[in-house]
Parts: sequence; C-alpha cells; structure tokens
Amino acid sequence: MKTPSLYLIILSGLLLYIAWPASSLMPLIFIAWIPLLMVADRNMTASRFFGSTFLTTLIWNTGTTWWMWNSTDVGTIAAIMFNSMLMTFPWWGYFHLKKKGKRIGYISLISFWMCFEYIHHNWQLSWPWLSLGNVFAMYPDSIQWYEFTGVQGGTLWVLIGNVFLYETILSFQQKVNVKKNVLISITILIIPVMLSIFIKPKIEENTAKQNIVIVQPNVDPYGKFNAGSTSEQINSLLQLTEQNIDSNTALVLWPETAMSDAEWQDNVLYNGYYQPVFAFSKKHPAISLVSGIETYKNYGYEKQTATARTTGSGTYYDAFNAAVHITNGLPIAFYNKSKLVPGVESLPTFLNFMAPVFEQFGGTTGGYGRSESATAFSTPQNPYSSAPIICYESVYGEYVGEYVKQGANILTIMTNDGWWGNTPGHRQHLHYAKLRAIETRKWVARSANTGISAVIDPLGEIKTSQPWNQKTAIKYPVPVVSGETFYVQWGDYLYKIASAISLLLILWKFTDRFRKK
Repeated sequence: MKTPSLYLIILSGLLLYIAWPASSLMPLIFIAWIPLLMVADRNMTASRFFGSTFLTTLIWNTGTTWWMWNSTDVGTIAAIMFNSMLMTFPWWGYFHLKKKGKRIGYISLISFWMCFEYIHHNWQLSWPWLSLGNVFAMYPDSIQWYEFTGVQGGTLWVLIGNVFLYETILSFQQKVNVKKNVLISITILIIPVMLSIFIKPKIEENTAKQNIVIVQPNVDPYGKFNAGSTSEQINSLLQLTEQNIDSNTALVLWPETAMSDAEWQDNVLYNGYYQPVFAFSKKHPAISLVSGIETYKNYGYEKQTATARTTGSGTYYDAFNAAVHITNGLPIAFYNKSKLVPGVESLPTFLNFMAPVFEQFGGTTGGYGRSESATAFSTPQNPYSSAPIICYESVYGEYVGEYVKQGANILTIMTNDGWWGNTPGHRQHLHYAKLRAIETRKWVARSANTGISAVIDPLGEIKTSQPWNQKTAIKYPVPVVSGETFYVQWGDYLYKIASAISLLLILWKFTDRFRKK
C-alpha cells in the first residue's frame, strides 16, 4: 500500500526538525529528505510539488526557529514563511531537471541547494541559520575536516547521504544492485567520520600564563536601555571583572551592547557613564577590554553611507551596534557590526518602502551602519589579537575567517541571546560557535549577556561554561594559536563551485527549451 504523499511531506519536515540542534538525534538528518524524494518521484504537477516542498520546509523552519517569536511575533511569522518559500526553489529546480535523467536530477538538487545556501550567506536578506552543515554542531568529533571545507562540506555530506540512501531503498524495492548501493551508502556515512578521527589534531597541554576573564552580567535585554540603568550595569560589569581578574589577566570580554549608553564614537572617552571603565583601564594598564557598545558617527553635511540618517540640523550620521577595544594609553578602537540581522538591524534597499512596518515590529527604519570588513583588535604588549565577533556574525564561517586573515589569534564572541528567553535559540547559537573553532582552529571566548558564556577549544569542545540566567564570570588561561587553515584561506569554495554548476544547468535547461521550440 502506497503511503499518502501528505504523510511523507510531514514526515520529512519532522525529521529535519528533530535532527536539529539542540536535539541529540542528528543522525536522522541522513534520511530526512528521503520522504520528499519519494514524493518527487510521484506523478504530480510542478505547482503541487512546490506546495508539498513548502509544507516540508515550513514544518522544519517553524520547529527549529519558533523561538524568534519571543522578540517579534509578526516578524517571526514573516521570516519563517519567507525562508520556507526560498527553500522550495532548489527542489523545484530538481523536480524539473530530473526529467532529463536521474543523475542530472541529483546533481541539480545538490548544486541548487548549495547555491541557495551560498546566496543566503551573502545577500541582503541573509539567514544562514538553517544551513544543513550546521546540523553537526553538537558532534564536533565527526566534522574535524571542517578546517578544510567549513559548513559547506557538511551540507554536501547530508545531501549526498540522503540521495544514496534513497537509491539504496529503491534498489531493495527493485531487487537491483542492492549490495553495491548498500556498500556505497555505508561508505558515504562512515568515511567522513573516520577521516575526522584520523585528522583530529592533538591539543598541546595548556601552559598559557595569561588568562581571559569573560563576564556574564545577566541583564534583562528588554530593560537594559532604559534611562537610569546604565550606571548600575557598568558598576555590575566592573564588580564582576574586579572579582575575577588577577596579575595574569590580559584580556577582559564583555557581551554585546554591555556599554549601552549610545554615544558619538569621538566622544566615548568623555562620556560620564564610562568614566569608571577608563578608571579601571588606568588601574590595570596590562589588561585590554573588549566590549559591545552602542555608538554613533557624524559625517557632517555629506551622506557618506547608504544607511546614514539626518539630524535636526541637517547633518548625516550612522548608528552602530559596535565593539570597542580599550587599553590604557592607546587610542580607542572600534569595529562596527557588519553582518546585521535582516529586518531588525538592517532593511534591504528593495524594501525601504516598508521601513515604518519593520520599525513597528522591532526593527529600525534607518538601519544600522556597518564596517566594510572584519578587523582584529591587538596591542603590542598583549598576546591576544582578538576577533570582535558580534552576535549574529558568528553564524558566518567565511566572514569569521576574515578576522583571522586580519591577524586574530582568538575568536571573541559578544552576544545578547536573552531576547529569545530560555529556548533552543541560545543553545543553537552556542553550538554554532564550535563550528567556527574547528574551521579556524582557534580558541573561542564567548560572552553572552544572559548565557551561555563559554570557552571552546580548536577541536570544538567546550572547556568551561556558565549556565543560562546567572550573573557570573569565567577566568580561563586561553592559549594563543596562530596560522590559517585551508578553509580560512579559501573560504566557501565548494559553494562557489556548486553555484557555477547551477548556472550551467540553468543555461542548459533554457537552451534546450529554446532549441525544442
């Protein structure tokens, strides 16, 4: 008896959902797409298959990212619906091209999906949270080869695994090439894991003399910007810092927007709320402080950026979700968050007409300004050259690699995951940081306002952490690791190859149609 298509569509979406972090059922990802592949082989119209795929991806998106509702309800619905729709297009392309042959169909599915993920990493509505390669974040021992491929390699593994397991199921039904397909499928599943075990580097005994102090202030994100609370927050941060530093502390890390009194960047040094911070720096000249901060930058009467807004006097300025580097006796350095959250921190230019709507549901009409490229915070006397990664930026493997190219020898993530409450969202975000550690082979120091703050080694293992919803700090002797991995040097090369193949397939399809006409 044939299983109804609706059951298969729902099953595929549920398998994708229950395989995702922070679930421990990750291996199910290798069969998650099989029910949808079965549906694709049934006799139906392209429009019906498009709707079927949309239901599958809608279940997946809703199950894994529903927690965004805690920060914006209407925005969450729009994001889930839109992302689900985008995910249907690679499958829609596969549905059309598989008519040219099964092999062409599978190549198109893999290429189109990887092309989609690459676009979703780089366009104005970027949302790579559900890139398939992220699914292995809780199992770093199986993906040590990410230092060569990054997340894109994991995506390729998932897609190929599903395709060959599906072919194995068909071979059992048709009683053809059963042993061959079983052997190929087992090889595809096992070889990457064995390779990961084989290439896993050994971490030398930790002999670092200097340490890093990571502060988790546990401030309500919905109340931290209220007038009158800034002094209390700064005092709490400094108190936690003073209680944990010692003579070997070289770097202190505070979370995103820890310095929450928005100020002009050329006036931060004179801001009254921040004088205790500079007094702390003067008292401890050997310590560098890296913190999130809200800032502005004035451009005068020239509009220097597309995001620049106007003041009442007619001058232009940008607002930034930024990071600041403070070391006594040296100029203050800033980095402005570049990878902004669509709809909340940035608005695509083609949606400018909807600015009032985005503002009403938690976004910003003008959008934040941004830095054009990654940078590293360093001083001559400090062993740590830190990558000031702000929140959402830690989801972008290739971009995080740019910090390393700029000289960063440690990844410092500043985030404020409290917007979502105690939901899977902040745990997913923590696990994704493990991927960045493996891709770059760098230690990660992660300061989260409400948790989970952690130290992660270059193998993707959490060495120490502090739980959600606690006011606390971490002190850890983090070693310095220099050098660039293959992935840092070459970035998302697999995505680019897949995108080129996708373009050739599309051109071939249109050329073939034109020739027939």
